[in-house]
Amino acid sequence: MTSTTQDPTRPTPDPDRSEYDKMVAGDWYRYRLSPELADITAHNHEASRRLAEVYRTDPAAGLALLHELLGAVGEGVDFRPPFYVEYGQHMTIGRGTFVNTDFLALGGGRITIGEDVLIGPGVRFYTPNHPLDPADRRAGYERVAPITVGDNVWIGGSAVVLPGVTIGADSIVGAGSVVTRDVPAGVVVAGNPARVIRTL
Repeated sequence: MTSTTQDPTRPTPDPDRSEYDKMVAGDWYRYRLSPELADITAHNHEASRRLAEVYRTDPAAGLALLHELLGAVGEGVDFRPPFYVEYGQHMTIGRGTFVNTDFLALGGGRITIGEDVLIGPGVRFYTPNHPLDPADRRAGYERVAPITVGDNVWIGGSAVVLPGVTIGADSIVGAGSVVTRDVPAGVVVAGNPARVIRTL
């Protein structure tokens, strides 16, 4: 007997909602069908570029622009450009966090970075996923999943954090690691895929 239940891994048409609404709900959407999404990413691309230019001559003004670009920025946050984010309003950074140079955050998934976090140079946060089915990929479907980083986490240089990952408080991600699944609090993970190598 064939099931009539919709396969959750496959996109289904939903013309009654905007592509943006589908995206923020974590449902399948198509960027190419949405002038709204194109406008948002173009605005954030330009804001990220301007942020780097302003910071070079006036770091305080650059920090003020970061506050404008992101959803929320805590007291004492520091960063080094370039700093690129596609959907700045979907990202929050907690008090006392430092983000080193060449940070990149792609996709419209929520990104929540806690307090007193250290993010090394060249770190990548990727929130989009694409379908496994080749026809669905050709049709341009994607969906996002949030990334959450707990307080007092240290993420080493060139690490990559994939969609849907939560990194627990006080943990360390080794340089160059690819984090594909949740990281418990108070551990060191490293490798590709990242695995727990010790507790703290």
